[in-house]
Order: sequence, then C-alpha cells, then structure tokens
Amino acid sequence: MKRTSEPKRVAIYARVSTKSKAKGRRQQDTENQLAQLRQFTATKNWTIVHEYVDRVTGKHSDREQFQRLFADAAERRFDIVLFWSLDRFSREGAGKTFQHLERLRSNGVDWWSLKEEYLRSIGPFAEAVLAILAVIAKQERVRISERTLAGLEKAARTKGHFPGRPKVKVDIKRARAMRRRGLSFREIAQTMGVSPATVLHRLAE
Repeated sequence: MKRTSEPKRVAIYARVSTKSKAKGRRQQDTENQLAQLRQFTATKNWTIVHEYVDRVTGKHSDREQFQRLFADAAERRFDIVLFWSLDRFSREGAGKTFQHLERLRSNGVDWWSLKEEYLRSIGPFAEAVLAILAVIAKQERVRISERTLAGLEKAARTKGHFPGRPKVKVDIKRARAMRRRGLSFREIAQTMGVSPATVLHRLAE
C-alpha cells in the first residue's frame, strides 16, 4: 500500500509488563518510552492525537488500550502508530503480530518502531520489511502446525492409537465365524457393509 504523503496525525502506543518489580519502576519505564516517542514526533513535526498505554503483558491482545487503538484506527483518527519497539507492541509471536500490523494497514494506518531502524511500513525498505515479516509469520504457523501434529501423534502412541479417521466398527467375532465357515473376505465385507481391506485389516489385528 503506497502512501502519497507523510502522515501527520500520530497515535503513540506504550506498554510495560506487570512483571516489573514495583509500581514506581513500571511508571518510570512507561514515562521513558513516552518521552522518547514524544521527542521523535517533535523532530518529524507530527501531531500526537492520542497516547495509548497498557501496563500488562504483551502476550495477549485483549489489552484495553490496545483494543481501543484498533477501534480508533478503524475510524481513521490517526495516520500512523508509533511504538517504542515491536515487543512493546505485541509479544504474541510473529504470526499474530503480523496480523495486527496488517490490520492497521488495511485501515489505512501506517506503523513505525522507534528502536528498530527499518521496522516500519513506510519508507524505501517498507515492502521488503513486510515481505520478511510475512515469511517469518508463515514459518511460525508451519512450526505450530508441526508441533501440534507431533503432540497428537505422541498422545496417540501413549494411548495405543493414532490420529486420523476413526476405525470402522466391525463385529470381529461375527467376521471370524463367517471366515471359519469358508466365506471370502469380499463376502464378509458385503455382509457387514465395509470394504474387504477393512475386514482383512481388522482380522489381522
């Protein structure tokens, strides 16, 4: 998404974790972030229209000010979101974070990380940065999928079965009785309404 002019209205987002040892320390960290962000906007001659501050973990997106930021972005109340660093914006992983950033862009709002020189959606490296983030997000989704599959397989081995299609119910005693009477696997399968391969597999278990 190309921009025809420099954004003028800026929303600042700052966050500190609740894991900080003391309330005073959290307040200080927040003010340090805000001071640097304000100073940067001044050098750009941008206008700060709102400051959103959360004092919670960044591992979840249900942060009050974070959600308010997106609600206001949908109404185009600012042109760019400025945050101190990407991990201050979100710590939900590459996939989720990329979705948040793309959500801003879909609303016509750019974003800019103060401490990460090239991490921004505007400028000569913007498209390359977005492409790299998209690849990282895709790789993360693949890893999550692989870990999920591995977990299912491990659980299945522990319980003595494997994930996949549920086994077709076959009356083993009845099938064995028909087999003893000389019926073929195909005849047994037709009688029981299953495939010959299923009968063969279940009798071999």
